[in-house]
Amino acid sequence: MSAFLKPCQFLAKHGLVRQQVKLFSVSARRFEGETVGFIGLGNMGRGMADNLVSKGHSVVLYDVVPEAVSALTAKGARGAASPAEVAAESDLIVTMLPNNAIVSNVYEGQDGIFSSVKSGAFLIDSSTVDPALSKDLAVKAAAAGCQFVDAPVSGGINAAAAGTLTFMVGANSDQEFAKAEMLLSKMGAKITHCGGVGTGGAVKICNNMLLAVSMIGTSEAMNLGIKLGLDPKLLAGILGSATGRCWSVDTYNPCPGVMENVPSSNDYKGGFGTALMTKDLGLAQDAATRAQAATPLGSLSHQIYRVMCNAGYAEKDFSSAFKFLREQDK
Repeated sequence: MSAFLKPCQFLAKHGLVRQQVKLFSVSARRFEGETVGFIGLGNMGRGMADNLVSKGHSVVLYDVVPEAVSALTAKGARGAASPAEVAAESDLIVTMLPNNAIVSNVYEGQDGIFSSVKSGAFLIDSSTVDPALSKDLAVKAAAAGCQFVDAPVSGGINAAAAGTLTFMVGANSDQEFAKAEMLLSKMGAKITHCGGVGTGGAVKICNNMLLAVSMIGTSEAMNLGIKLGLDPKLLAGILGSATGRCWSVDTYNPCPGVMENVPSSNDYKGGFGTALMTKDLGLAQDAATRAQAATPLGSLSHQIYRVMCNAGYAEKDFSSAFKFLREQDK
């Protein structure tokens, strides 16, 4: 071992293999004997928790939908009756929840995490919430003797199932980030330390604002092309290799029939709901107002998605912007 460490220490001292040594040390560690709690088994959380279970972790679960818990207890996880019960049994806890109010209640409510959390527990919130809420929870976690990081995700339901998500982590120290990275690497392919607690959420709301703008733009371009007589698959293929290429074009196309295994080819079921995108756009607009940042396209996208929610699209995937536009043409 010493023959290996001495040259590595020399190279690391001179900054030549810092990243490689970091990756070696992280991948070599295990959470042996530690229980991971997971709260929130929706479209994204289900795949994330499934990866933890399938990769051998001891996992205890809670969701307001009992069937979501049952699907994973059948694979070896344990169910819990409340967030408090999860906290009492867990050394690390991941939460993946829809909005500020639910996150606050799960952590701070009567049967919430803070009511029974173990001193020394490590808490990871992967929900997309106001960065100010994440900072507040971090303070309360510290008062309870725990560590807290925010780690929102990107990649969609397919990446959640495949364990290839991108995590944007807000952690107050390199040590806390390293601990979060060890667990998140079981669910994701790219984990980035963005800064202190709250910066993960800041990156996420910027990303989702851009995603909404690009999805609406892709929907408009696909709709226009079809009306000009173009085959949608041909159009998508060309756009995917031209300067208009983006994730909404080549990975999550909103036009039905262009791609398999995406919500647009399943009546916009599953995926990332329009109501959730509208919520995230609201967070982005609130942040833009506080920061005095001009976001005219973000604001317009927020308005469009709010109209879609009122028109019956709230539970459909956010790529249903294409269907919404098509119906406006009638």
